[in-house]
Amino acid sequence: MKQRNELILHLIGEVGHYILEGDPQRMSINLHLEQDGFHLTILDDIERSDEEIGAMEASLHHTERPELAGYYGSMAGLEMVGHARLNLVGWQIHHGDVQRVEGGTRIDLVLGAEGFDHAGSAFPGAGC
Repeated sequence: MKQRNELILHLIGEVGHYILEGDPQRMSINLHLEQDGFHLTILDDIERSDEEIGAMEASLHHTERPELAGYYGSMAGLEMVGHARLNLVGWQIHHGDVQRVEGGTRIDLVLGAEGFDHAGSAFPGAGC
């Protein structure tokens, strides 16, 4: 349980730092926990271009490599900026989705055990 909580806090921290670099006026974080996984949704009021959303998606769609994320995350600390933060997140999650929503951007992150049904954990209107 402690390890899961640390991972959740790490993911919230990395994505939160990324969002705050854009100087939003609003950021909302929703977490749905299940026994074998979780779904994290982050909403902000930043209107991004198609290119920015595409770059965010690409950063989140890596092969899962949690050992690299932990290693580089501890080395880089707060010096990381931009998509480097999302690359670390992408190495740790099973699925990530970025989409434009009315008035901003929505990021959905899913992590779970093998066979975790992330579609059932989605918040209303989630892209997962």
